[in-house]
Amino acid sequence: MNLFQLRAFDAVSREGSFTRAAQRLCISQPAVTGHIKALEERYDLVLFRRTARAAELTPQGQALAEVTGPLFGLVEQAEDLLEANRTLVSGRIEIAVDSPHIVMPLLARLRAHHPGIVVGLILGNAADTREALLSERASVAVLTEAEAHPDLHLSEIAVSRICAVVPRSHPLAHRAALHTAELDGAAMVLREPTSVTRRTFDRACRSARIAPTVLMELDSREAVIEAAAAGIGIGIVLSLECGEDARIAAIPIDGPDLVNRHAIACLARRKNLRLIRAVFGLATGTASEGAQR
Repeated sequence: MNLFQLRAFDAVSREGSFTRAAQRLCISQPAVTGHIKALEERYDLVLFRRTARAAELTPQGQALAEVTGPLFGLVEQAEDLLEANRTLVSGRIEIAVDSPHIVMPLLARLRAHHPGIVVGLILGNAADTREALLSERASVAVLTEAEAHPDLHLSEIAVSRICAVVPRSHPLAHRAALHTAELDGAAMVLREPTSVTRRTFDRACRSARIAPTVLMELDSREAVIEAAAAGIGIGIVLSLECGEDARIAAIPIDGPDLVNRHAIACLARRKNLRLIRAVFGLATGTASEGAQR
């Protein structure tokens, strides 16, 4: 069995892309393609379905990935053990996030402490982010309302509150806070029903027995903010996602059910890898600074 071919397969299965796998392995894309082709021809099977956007695992490929993931995870642990006496002057880590606003302070600290570390950022919704971590396409993830999982090591780093977003000219813009009941019947622009923010808001509405008027369902927080800034309706986002936008006012909504908790996560069996430990330590520092502010 050719380990170079298996490593190439493992990289493509994690990255979902021949191009990104080549970057991960620091070899050419044709070399990666050649390794995969040789592996498939030798064992007379198809490991990937090639589409215009991604390389998707076939059932046979998925079964092999469940073996190669832990195998090359152990290789990384061996490399970490051998590198234990060296400082973190170089390397690469893939971080999956469901909200870039929450992770940016952490990335700034990582850059300040370890400028030689390259970060690959994987953006997606909460489900995508969790799957990227469990499938080992990412080494670390920042998750919102993360559920306990036997394979995951979690550490809470931040808490955010649900906010109503309105234009600066809106009658509510001067308010310090809103009550959920004030949004009964209000025209609103919301995230898609599967988003964590939307599910949290919907639960609070059911608890308060109110029914906002949903004008639009949008698939990103940026789209919600743009629609709210344009005056289409009141938007709902998390307090940590608003940023500095002079066009809008973000008003916290009072209520015990209107907060979301954010955690940094990695696979439990990889939590002692040096680079992952460094990221977790900096995430804790980021959380402390946020609490002080």
